[in-house]
Amino acid sequence: MTAFLKRLGGHTGRIALALVFALPLVFMLVSSFKPDDQIFGDLDSLRAFLPIGALSLDNYTAVFDRVPAARFLLNSVLISASTVVLGIVINSMAAFALSRMQWPGRKLVLTAVIATLIVPFETFALPLVWWVNQLPLLSVNGFHLQWSTGWMDTYQVQILPFVANAFSVFFFHQYFQSIPKELDEAAIVDGAGWFTIYRRIVMPLSGPAIATVAILTFLPAWNSYLWPLMVVQSEELRPVMVGISYFFQLNVGWGQIMAYSSMITVPILALFVAFQRSFVNSIASSGVKG
Repeated sequence: MTAFLKRLGGHTGRIALALVFALPLVFMLVSSFKPDDQIFGDLDSLRAFLPIGALSLDNYTAVFDRVPAARFLLNSVLISASTVVLGIVINSMAAFALSRMQWPGRKLVLTAVIATLIVPFETFALPLVWWVNQLPLLSVNGFHLQWSTGWMDTYQVQILPFVANAFSVFFFHQYFQSIPKELDEAAIVDGAGWFTIYRRIVMPLSGPAIATVAILTFLPAWNSYLWPLMVVQSEELRPVMVGISYFFQLNVGWGQIMAYSSMITVPILALFVAFQRSFVNSIASSGVKG
């Protein structure tokens, strides 16, 4: 009986905690179908979390009339997907070199990489703007290739500065450490090189770590607001988060804000649900331990 009560209490606590996190999302989704006056009228009751009243898709259609939401979504998908793919390749290769290969100074390099985690982005945002504005840019002018300087107002300025990630390198390093190194030795005996070991042995065994890094890389890339606001001026290059500011100009439509927020939240939830099992397995197996 005591064990049953403990399990019941544990399940009750988890359900209550889940509701605390889920209710704001439910409120956002339900409110996206309501007019503004009903949203404010339902705030003092449970009706705020229930899909009742004058429900319609007017807020969603108004979103596309007010901002180029489709373009913003496409930009964010392109930027986030590119950052994730490049980040997995670059960071996993760096972690492989630090965890599987023997060379002098690798522990010092790993320490330096981990040390960068304590530096907040805001401290080097302005110097980073200066540096990306000095980088060479290859563009197409008609049928000719043209060299210029500065990455401002481009896609690559929203992608490349965030490909290398210290936490991803550290996470891959910890996961690679759990893979038996006897596999490397057997592969070397068979004539395999380091890149073959990385590509055909280590990475196929690192599915949970890849899924975890994909989620943790996708989230900041999708939610990026400050950096695009600093380096992007053209509307056709802006991501979804910058689009939120459009709804606070002139007349504020809270139903439209809820509709737009629902649209940009669904991809994050879908990604997490798709990789949830791998995410949990990766955390449980690696433990991110030193």
